[in-house]
Amino acid sequence: MEEGGWVLVRPPPEKDLWDPSGVEEDGKDEPNHPLKVAFRDPAKHWTDALPIGNGRLGAMVWGGVAADTLQLNEDTLWTGVPGNYTNPNAPEALSAVRKLVDNGRYAEATEAAVQLSADPSDVYQLLGDINLKFDDSHLSYNEASYVRELDLDTAKVLVKYSIGDVEFTREHFSSFPDQAIVVKLSTSKPGSISLTISLDSKLHHHSYVNDTDNQIIMQGSCPGRRIPPKANDNPKGIQFAAVMDLRVGGKNSVISTLDNKKLSVKDSDWAVLVLVASSSFDGPFTKPSESPKDPTSEAIKCIGLIRKFSYSDLLTRHLDDYQSLFHRASIRLSKMAPSEDFDKMTTAERVKLFRDVEDPSMVELLFQYGRYLLISSSRPGTQVANLQGIWNKDIEPAWDGAPHLNINLQMNYWPSLPCNLKECQEPLFDYISLLSVNGSKTAKINYGANGWVTHQVSDIWAKTSPDRGQAVWALWPMGGAWLCTHLWEHYTYTMDKDFLKVKAYPLLEGCTLFLLDWLIEGRGGYLETNPSTSPEHTFIAPDGKPASVSYSTTMDIAIIKEVFYAMVSAAEILGRDGDAVVKRVVEALSRLPPTKIARDGSIMEWAQDFQDPEIHHRHVSHLFGLFPGHTITVEKTPDLSKAADYTLYKRGEDGPGWSTVWKTSLWARLHNSQHAYRMVKHLFELVDPDHEGNYEGGLYSNLFTSHPPFQIDANFGFSAAVAEMLVQSTVKDLYLLPALPRDKWPNGCIKGLKARGGVTVNICWREGNLHELGLWSNDRNSICVKRLHHRGAIATAKIYPGKIHTFNKLLKCVKTKPL
Repeated sequence: MEEGGWVLVRPPPEKDLWDPSGVEEDGKDEPNHPLKVAFRDPAKHWTDALPIGNGRLGAMVWGGVAADTLQLNEDTLWTGVPGNYTNPNAPEALSAVRKLVDNGRYAEATEAAVQLSADPSDVYQLLGDINLKFDDSHLSYNEASYVRELDLDTAKVLVKYSIGDVEFTREHFSSFPDQAIVVKLSTSKPGSISLTISLDSKLHHHSYVNDTDNQIIMQGSCPGRRIPPKANDNPKGIQFAAVMDLRVGGKNSVISTLDNKKLSVKDSDWAVLVLVASSSFDGPFTKPSESPKDPTSEAIKCIGLIRKFSYSDLLTRHLDDYQSLFHRASIRLSKMAPSEDFDKMTTAERVKLFRDVEDPSMVELLFQYGRYLLISSSRPGTQVANLQGIWNKDIEPAWDGAPHLNINLQMNYWPSLPCNLKECQEPLFDYISLLSVNGSKTAKINYGANGWVTHQVSDIWAKTSPDRGQAVWALWPMGGAWLCTHLWEHYTYTMDKDFLKVKAYPLLEGCTLFLLDWLIEGRGGYLETNPSTSPEHTFIAPDGKPASVSYSTTMDIAIIKEVFYAMVSAAEILGRDGDAVVKRVVEALSRLPPTKIARDGSIMEWAQDFQDPEIHHRHVSHLFGLFPGHTITVEKTPDLSKAADYTLYKRGEDGPGWSTVWKTSLWARLHNSQHAYRMVKHLFELVDPDHEGNYEGGLYSNLFTSHPPFQIDANFGFSAAVAEMLVQSTVKDLYLLPALPRDKWPNGCIKGLKARGGVTVNICWREGNLHELGLWSNDRNSICVKRLHHRGAIATAKIYPGKIHTFNKLLKCVKTKPL
């Protein structure tokens, strides 16, 4: 107690519940270097700026000295209004395409399939900027004193520099508990802070000062159509408001108003800026013109609730929340020899050196950076992390910033389960529920099918119709089915039966009903999908013509198998295996075509062994069954695994960032540590934003991953891939260090990773071999039995509720203690 009150003591982080014994300092789990993304100068490009976010509200911190910008985003700001995602002409077009496919006229089918295309998605927008302009004393500063860094441990960006003998410090974070961006300006000399503050936006807006409360209020709107029409029929788009509250300290501090739009601060000891934002978005089925939400009043109310907290209070609440998630997992790879020069390097310089030095601490940093970005862009109650997470500077971002459902949105959530951030996946499940509503209409009108469907690209309005344009990307009705595999994976990791019953099963059932109706009688007695594409890839038809539309692509069938197996398993767990739909699924599973091996020994991508005009294509869709699926495994399907190995070798190493990390996970599933590590290394190339078109993949200086341009999926996919190299699992099996590059990371320790079956996994290894293993189960009511696998050794482990079990290198339990 303190002064008669209780002192709040935080419980230990999950990663610290297990303390390995007899592990030398080199095997401890402390990182090689601080988990910081570091610069020694202000940002020159947007991809030099540092991201902060609370899942909904984000900012990019540039760190200018004389003038600074915090570029702002709020995740509900999109163009458009709710749409009609049906096409009554689609059934006729579908019939025509199917006939052409049946007759082997694939090029003509590809051309005819354009009739099944629809409108494009709407476009993710940006909120605006906080502009800080300092007094003339900031026109010159000691450049050697400048520091700008993002600390992943605190989710805080620090900017620090000196002018003469005065040190200036700026701290930035985005708080989830208080739904605010917070900035503190401080100095080593009282009365040294003088600046002008304003809000601005590229969107239609206006701003004004509430001088009674020292606040700037900005109100604006998003376009009601992605491309504003020439006529005056533009519907009302999403409205937004931002309120920035200013607090200052110091006996001589003065605040004044300029042009009723700016706040001026003179001779302050410190200043704290708190920004909140709100929009009129009230779900994908409510028109903005009919929304009951008033963004301005909501933002002002939010500021009013926050004003009772001091800066220290806000920071403490932020840290308690953020670290409760981030501190669940840690990673420590082999230690490099200490170097004073190395410690002084910027992160960009370390990326440049990676090809030569292969510093394991950079892998640690990028692994944890992916976890940081997921926490910062996807939290319960927010929108799903889009193609750029939440960070965007453009009115017209690349690929509209829209969720893409043929790899990108799914990859965003690959690390959520193995990297111990299951709550961050909740927005995805909410989004799937919304898609199922619109998707049921699309399924019925477009395809005469039951259940629900969604295609390749969506948006905040839960668009489920095909994309615009060519069939090679637009025609892909498997987006919803792939998303549904995440529902089953969530259950296998958490063993949450209530989630399975209430949330997952109804969505799985709806998806299954569509797939059962989408499958039609095909060749050789098999069920087939027609029309069918392998995402964004073309083939050469037997008549020598390029085409993309055929039937039963390998990815189609692999996804359908995954959904059907999940449906059967879920029904058995819930006691519904006697349901009529489940019986239909069991019968359909027996009639799905097998995965085929092509003449050259690779996995066949299409139902026929078509000529591939682009063997190094960025997508590896035909390997879905290997990862993230489970129908190709080293143990159960060795022939297919061998073919998958050759397929990856044939595909090559080049490709955008997301392709690189997908290949990393695929090699890891094959237990091929050498090639998995080659793909890890392949990502570490520093991209010059002035010439990004010369690159494929790579990292920007702030560690954002590059397509190019920036796409966030590879940041998330990298964390998942590293986890896959170190731990793989089924509900019954646990594979320890299955793709560990023993020569690169000979010693190390990971804590707090998750495995299927509700198990937390902690491993320390020496010289590439397991040294000590710590396990515990989330299930407090029953004993968990696991088969442990490591380098050919197999042991059975019983994990008792409420206990931490420690195993030695022989996979024998040597110690238990209470959780």
